[in-house]
Amino acid sequence: MTFPSDPTPRRAVIVGTGLIGGSIGLALRKQGWHVTGRDLDAARAAQALDQGALDAVGDDPEAAITFVCTPVSSIADEARAALARGGVVTDVGGVKGPIVAAVDDPRFVGGHPMAGSEQEGMDGADPSLFDGATWVLTPTVATDDEAYTLVRSVVTSLGADVVALAPDRHDELVATVSHVPHLAAATLMALAADGATEQGPMLRLAAGGFRDMTRIAAGHPGIWPDICAENCAAIVEALDRYVTALSTMRDLVSRGDRPGLLEALERARAARVSLPARVAHDTRLVEIRVPVPDRPGVLAEITTLLGELDVNIEDLEIAHSVEGERGVLVLVVQETAGDDTRAALISRGFHPTLRPLS
Repeated sequence: MTFPSDPTPRRAVIVGTGLIGGSIGLALRKQGWHVTGRDLDAARAAQALDQGALDAVGDDPEAAITFVCTPVSSIADEARAALARGGVVTDVGGVKGPIVAAVDDPRFVGGHPMAGSEQEGMDGADPSLFDGATWVLTPTVATDDEAYTLVRSVVTSLGADVVALAPDRHDELVATVSHVPHLAAATLMALAADGATEQGPMLRLAAGGFRDMTRIAAGHPGIWPDICAENCAAIVEALDRYVTALSTMRDLVSRGDRPGLLEALERARAARVSLPARVAHDTRLVEIRVPVPDRPGVLAEITTLLGELDVNIEDLEIAHSVEGERGVLVLVVQETAGDDTRAALISRGFHPTLRPLS
């Protein structure tokens, strides 16, 4: 199974022309791709065409890649339909485990760009939306290596930094860093709004801290029931931890435990200030060549291992052997991550070599 790494002409399909789909379309067309797309809302697809996110409305059987940018509940059906037409298919859903399991095709690569806006639809679409953003890909042992490589190449060309994670691991992590924060912001915003009906000045007093914390509550609510349904177990577990942590904070306040409160706040501050604004790129790079058996799953194993180590893969290439039994995976990473990457690969039984790139 082979796919063009640089199809000429480069052709893509966008299914769902909202904020993310529209932004992908704008970014691809800016690079010279021919982009066809559609949406259940014909007016929204027409707007995407008018604003330059699409070259044409509809499907394209010659497309090398299809991005499914619909609500989570319809992604699997749309992905299977796109696969039947040919090419590689990926999605942008905020839940990965159930979708990847439901599609189960070597040419499907689950994806999730960690980017967004409070604006909705094409009104908020921006070709630079993914610059410096993290874009999760979730390959499995069944994922075709060339399909993964193509999706990764296209995504990185949009300015995103790819992190590979197992689908269930993705869902566990985003429950804490994305899903629960949105629910918490919505709950706090609702609490303040309810209080404002009894205490008129309350919302007028909402200063920077409150506005920053509740900013994401302004996002489109329509996507969240599906996300909560599909990732219920991980979200409930994360909410339970959050409720426990809030109870602990409540006890510190109610007891007047100044040392305990100060320690908790200092720990939180230290964690917050260490958050990277975006991935820092070291201009010094190393190449790691990994002899690998030419079998399904080895690329997923290595890329998800580096994802767990928080190692950013600057470039990736698969060199298949003419005999077809072994190949070489060529990884380019930052020099500072080279030794740790090599050690991790050795611990998994691989035999990597490392050399600096000038």
